[in-house]
Amino acid sequence: MALPNFLQSVLWSYDVSVLDINRDQKYIITQILNHGTWKQVQWLLKTYPLSDMKKALMNPAKGRWFEDALNYWLILLNLKLSQNKKDKALFVLGPKVKK
Repeated sequence: MALPNFLQSVLWSYDVSVLDINRDQKYIITQILNHGTWKQVQWLLKTYPLSDMKKALMNPAKGRWFEDALNYWLILLNLKLSQNKKDKALFVLGPKVKK
């Protein structure tokens, strides 16, 4: 199944015509939950089961998430993520500051 062109703005690292809805599932879910518009999130909810989204959140890609977006989805879906996993998942510009 081809991805719709309106996802290109959130999947900027690749041409949507070469992405595969199954093979690239974690990347697609991560990008849309982290950067997507409401229209893109609606498409995501219609395309993937909630369990796939939860799996992507519970096993976040290293350095891909903005803290606010990750926290939002974890709270909304009532998920708990270890601080270690969360720290590794966050996109940080500059040196990491220990809390």
